[in-house]
Amino acid sequence: MPPVISFVGTGKSGKTTFLEKLIPELTGRGYRVATIKHTIHNTAFDRPEKDTARHIRAGSAAAAIASPNEFVMIVPGGANMTVDEMVRHIGDDYDIIITEGFKHENAPKIEVHRREKGEALAGTLEGVVAVLTDEPLDVKVKQFSLEDVKGVADFLEEGYIKPHKDRVTLFINNEQVSLGAFPEKMVSNLLLAIATSLKIKGTAGIRSIDISLRK
Repeated sequence: MPPVISFVGTGKSGKTTFLEKLIPELTGRGYRVATIKHTIHNTAFDRPEKDTARHIRAGSAAAAIASPNEFVMIVPGGANMTVDEMVRHIGDDYDIIITEGFKHENAPKIEVHRREKGEALAGTLEGVVAVLTDEPLDVKVKQFSLEDVKGVADFLEEGYIKPHKDRVTLFINNEQVSLGAFPEKMVSNLLLAIATSLKIKGTAGIRSIDISLRK
């Protein structure tokens, strides 16, 4: 799956504002970016009287609505889902997935810190790999200014996006299986060989292969 990085921090620290600058910086470099926003509040993307809500009440595991300007998928039970499960719903066709919040999940974290918000989380929160800050901090992770959008984009590009550019993702019984370098290369070569041998139009320049097996 794509690499996941979580931007964390106290309320009103500027996470969304920074992401509004970072996302176009990454997309301008040719990368496909997806985002997940965490909130502690219940949301009402679909009002109870709407058809999709009626579908879910009837037992649908997911409901989607397509309009002229967007496609929205609704999956009930968000409180019980991990970030990894959410990422799987989003899919693999992205170069990076950025989440806002989720400070207690396992994904690497970049903290957005402002002096007036009190102590930084980086000294105590597990998994913090960098801090965006308006003051020098006594922490053993990389520090960026709150305006250094290009520096953070470089950090993500070199540390997370490029190392995961070529990847094989395997799920067995809905659990992701971690592959070492040799098994990953072996599976990749096998799938490429199978696809090429089928002599189907369009397989000359293969960028991705998606296979799903259900028994």
